[in-house]
Amino acid sequence: MTTSHQPLQAGDIAPEFALPAINRDGTVSLSALRAKGPVLLALMRGLHCPFCRRQLASLATTRDKLAREGVETLAVVVTPMQRARQYFQYRPTPVVLASDPEVTTHRAFGLLETAMLPDDANASDVHWPQTVTLQQLMNTSVQSDELPAPMNLMAAAEALNTRDGYEMTEADQQTFATHGMQWAGQFLIDTTGTIRWAYVEAPDSPNQYGHVPNDEEILAAARSAHH
Repeated sequence: MTTSHQPLQAGDIAPEFALPAINRDGTVSLSALRAKGPVLLALMRGLHCPFCRRQLASLATTRDKLAREGVETLAVVVTPMQRARQYFQYRPTPVVLASDPEVTTHRAFGLLETAMLPDDANASDVHWPQTVTLQQLMNTSVQSDELPAPMNLMAAAEALNTRDGYEMTEADQQTFATHGMQWAGQFLIDTTGTIRWAYVEAPDSPNQYGHVPNDEEILAAARSAHH
């Protein structure tokens, strides 16, 4: 797989991949899923990210609706296999899950990582989502019904983890340190391997973390992929 410098878009050919499955035996490959029908591929950060855990939970409902349309759903997390299996042993999901701690699949689909620049960097050098400063992240305002008030991104993540009772393991901390600013996205891929619809999280601002397409938008894309 080659790395794309821009997120892949509708009309692009999806790169093939095979990854170790988290909640089933063996590996899961895009080609095997495509043989059954269109595929919704959700490329996420790790389980350390409360926004990703919420996306996974909602994706279980989306997956059931997509299944009725003949569409497969696959979620890929960067959390290492052992930690991911430990988590999903207690929180099973019908969504097929795969582990990619090396983020090779994310890279192949053009989902890069935001680079952190020093706070005194020239404003002209700071371009979200490619680059950001810590000060900019501290100035973010993330809103959620689960938060008592808008908070900066780091405070929001900490508050949501506390709310969930989610204790960061060493594997989680390692993943966060290595890929904490990994881009996330969703791709609807038809049976020919062509991407029919694409969504990248927080395209304009880190304030958009946790915003994902609703089921209606995903289902509309899924139906179009059959034609």
